[in-house]
Amino acid sequence: MAIKIVQKKGVVLERNIKGDHCLFVLNNSTLKEFPYAKELDRKLKRTHKKMTVLLKEPITLELNDGRFISFIVADKNLSTFQRHTLIRKGTQPLLQENPDMLTIGLFGDDKLKEINARAAVYVSLLNSQALPSRKKEDSKKNIKSIELLGVEVKDQFEHETAVVIGNTLTRELTMLPPNELTPLIYRTKIKSFAKSYGWRHQEFDMTQLKKMGAGSFVAVGQGSEPQDAAIVHLTYKPKTINKTIAVIGKGICFDTGGHNLKPARYMHGMHEDMNGSAVSLGILLTATLLKLPIQIDCWLAIAQNHIGPKAYKQNDVVKSLNGISIEIMHTDAEGRMVLADTLTLASRLKPDMMMDFATLTGSMATALGDRYSGVLSNRPELSCLAVGAGSEAGERITAFPFDADYEEDLDSIIADIKQCTLEGGADHIHAARFLNRFIEKNVPWLHIDLSSSNRKGGLGAALSDVNGFGVSFGIQVLQKILAK
Repeated sequence: MAIKIVQKKGVVLERNIKGDHCLFVLNNSTLKEFPYAKELDRKLKRTHKKMTVLLKEPITLELNDGRFISFIVADKNLSTFQRHTLIRKGTQPLLQENPDMLTIGLFGDDKLKEINARAAVYVSLLNSQALPSRKKEDSKKNIKSIELLGVEVKDQFEHETAVVIGNTLTRELTMLPPNELTPLIYRTKIKSFAKSYGWRHQEFDMTQLKKMGAGSFVAVGQGSEPQDAAIVHLTYKPKTINKTIAVIGKGICFDTGGHNLKPARYMHGMHEDMNGSAVSLGILLTATLLKLPIQIDCWLAIAQNHIGPKAYKQNDVVKSLNGISIEIMHTDAEGRMVLADTLTLASRLKPDMMMDFATLTGSMATALGDRYSGVLSNRPELSCLAVGAGSEAGERITAFPFDADYEEDLDSIIADIKQCTLEGGADHIHAARFLNRFIEKNVPWLHIDLSSSNRKGGLGAALSDVNGFGVSFGIQVLQKILAK
């Protein structure tokens, strides 16, 4: 990442400010005690606004001395999401100028200054990373340093830096065009990551999966040529292990919908249907950098959903790895098909808990829009933990019901279970009930449906449309489980 962070604890004074691009993070008790207060006051009066507006939106000034300063008020009552959002809006006009250095001035008591410093560094680092671009002329460059005035954080922002690195990997992979991230290319990249970070690496390719009887995964993978789909298993195993967690990700590199072909409007952007696997990799990388005392088994279901002579069809009946027969109702419900056998493999190792990430259902996006993601679980207490972790991480999660009677809608006359219904309805709940059938050993499980993985203009801390949602949340879940 190579962005230097310099901290200076003294009082923030005009003469101490070296950079030309500054963010001042104020609080209610210091509204008259900061540099350039008079200039800000004049701007507010000219626009007929009061200081309280800074709790909702930044004010940016271009000063006579050449400085470009954004002012916000971030008090103790803000949620993490609100704090990140306000800082993102405040830094956006500054970062658009491609400065070499960003100066952040912190005001208030020491506890609040540290909270705001961590949020400001996280947001600034996150939005200063180079992301894939295929434009001939792209003027975006990274800042070289961040100067913090008014605070000193002893751990040098170790946590924030690691989460940014994981989030950036997630966004980089998700943003790659589909011709640059086929299943085979993806698998090659993952193998390289495993070598770099010391993860154990194992692959189950289509030939092996057929022999194993993983008919649910194979049904989707068989429609592509070449048949380069695979389930990839990565393991991070630290010296000290307090828990063993499985993290599973849907990795559909492109989703045509299969025989139930998507119209162009809905097929556009389907190279991002592998986002769940990218989030899982981001969590794995962040946990590795933080040296969390957790063994993580990361399972990635990597395939494409194509149409062709061998592609699976409506009314097919296939048998999954754990012997459950599935009636195919709709070929565009492929995500739950590749996850089913992957969840079985993951659960057979008897982890303490498992969680999967997937851009799985349109009904979750209908229910929540693109501001929240949804969670379902076979343990109510895990749903509560997830909602709390999302709030603390600034990546908002809400829980949905998981009652068994929803599964009645998936009753099949000719097989053990229908893959989905044709009526739609509560498909996000149906999908979770379906997936639950393939988890063995009664392992505690969280299912995260990533309806907020892409939001135009960014979300929370992230300026980019593809926002890496789930990495910070996932790490927060792991840390809360460690603390139990």
